[in-house]
Amino acid sequence: MNVKIVEVKIKSAIPVYGIGIVWLLYSLIFPLYMTWHFILIACIGVLVYFLLSKIFPPKIESIEVPCEPESTGDELIDALLAEGARAAAEMYRLQSSIPNSDIRKKITELIFITDKIFGKLRSEPNVYKQVKRFADFFLPASLKLLNTYDRMGKSGIEGENISGTMERIDNALDMTLESYKKFFDSLFENIALDIETDIAVLETMLKRDGLLESEL
Repeated sequence: MNVKIVEVKIKSAIPVYGIGIVWLLYSLIFPLYMTWHFILIACIGVLVYFLLSKIFPPKIESIEVPCEPESTGDELIDALLAEGARAAAEMYRLQSSIPNSDIRKKITELIFITDKIFGKLRSEPNVYKQVKRFADFFLPASLKLLNTYDRMGKSGIEGENISGTMERIDNALDMTLESYKKFFDSLFENIALDIETDIAVLETMLKRDGLLESEL
């Protein structure tokens, strides 16, 4: 799937925390029962936010995002291709969010095969029904596993349930990858049958003309 590099600004949370600290300290030291008290603390809060924003500016990060697929002229296929692009974008996001290198490698493979599947749809619209089934069942289940792994990894807590679930998801991703590969292979079933037919016809013609002594 074609991707493009996009720069995004990630704002620091420190300026927001600074406003909260200002309000907390002011309310502990000074009274807050007149209107001008609230106006004053609001002004101080804005000033603190501005100063901390200068000290802790937003970070610029470059991320890969899938390019929007070009229209095929078929609304159903275009909608399905767009659904695939959204799923790939979510996989890219999760790949950058999850620190585990093994999981990231598996996500890379998932993205690669997903790209191949939807590329097959673009070149051969007759596989629409199969790819639609893939988009309705395989993709949502895979994204749910990855999002769960991401959330548990960010919980900052190690426990039997969390560690056990993350390990099971890791193992399930191996099974998911195999399923993706088998599904992609199944999209070539009709081509394989056509080739077998062509070979049989060719073999018959060669035998008839005495040009073939053994089976192809």
